[in-house]
Amino acid sequence: MKIGLIGTGRIGAFHAETLRSVPGVTGIVVADADPTRAASLADTLGVRAATSVEEMYADGLDGVVITAATSAHASLIHQALDAGVPVFCEKPVALDVPGTRDVVTRAEAGTVPVQIGFQRRFDAGYRAARAALRSGELGWLHTLRACTSDRTPPPAAYIPTSGGLFRDCSIHDFDILRWLTGREVVSVYAQGANRGAPFFAAGDDVDTCAALLRFDDDTLATVTATRYNGAGHDVRLEVCGSEGARIVGLDDRAPLPSAETGLSWQRAAAPYATFMERFHDAYVTELGVFAEVAAGRTPSPCSPGEALEALYIAEACEHSRRTGEPVTVADIRAAAAGGATTDV
Repeated sequence: MKIGLIGTGRIGAFHAETLRSVPGVTGIVVADADPTRAASLADTLGVRAATSVEEMYADGLDGVVITAATSAHASLIHQALDAGVPVFCEKPVALDVPGTRDVVTRAEAGTVPVQIGFQRRFDAGYRAARAALRSGELGWLHTLRACTSDRTPPPAAYIPTSGGLFRDCSIHDFDILRWLTGREVVSVYAQGANRGAPFFAAGDDVDTCAALLRFDDDTLATVTATRYNGAGHDVRLEVCGSEGARIVGLDDRAPLPSAETGLSWQRAAAPYATFMERFHDAYVTELGVFAEVAAGRTPSPCSPGEALEALYIAEACEHSRRTGEPVTVADIRAAAAGGATTDV
């Protein structure tokens, strides 16, 4: 099986190296808007570099992995579908709802599989929590508490094209909450704040946010995110039920320095510094599953339609942040279907 990879930045380089150890993958071709960067990675990994995406497809591919800039995702997915090549694309599908809906419509009308990269679905902790909840072991669910906290902020140039903290960061929480519970979010109330670098406000974004979500069965969830978590990279989820609970991400590297004394446990390792450290094993599993998808042995575990549902929640949170009012997801969905915008 020959796999192409488009985009040879940090996550692209990681995925390219991972693909070398995926069973069934016998060839890798990389391409980038900067051919020099693609060639450099190819030399490092001992794989082939193409001078363009078109050349890469002409070489004959069984699947393609898209890790290019967010602004290029939608067009690259369409190009893969034009070529009839199964495609894996890191989130988001597109920069906005219309672009995402276009991809969803195109993918659902055809037979070429598309897998969107929400890697938390492949993390052992989230999978164990989902199994415990679905088995009934936790009783009925009443509260979810999710956090995504970066240790340090991204470069200033990233913010204007990121889509904002809810769409870029918290969307992972929105996706995993839907996946874990099997329920839909009906309304949100969100707030945002800026106490860090001025480039967040200059980019019409926030560096810290919090949202209250209500699900269709009246389960409540809180979702928080920040670009400034000095203790380390912190991604956790508390799943609280009437008969029990599970906490995802509470391991030896969780950046949770306790204020209590006389504890019987201590953190045994350095805290996570980046999302790639925190979810290394999940990314590896995710690409292994994509190889199965590309080979036609399993359906896509995360379709563009699933990504669109998470985006609707992010859009609702962004609208709530701007207006200071609760927002229903149904209103966001209806506005998108009618071609209206929710920006204020």
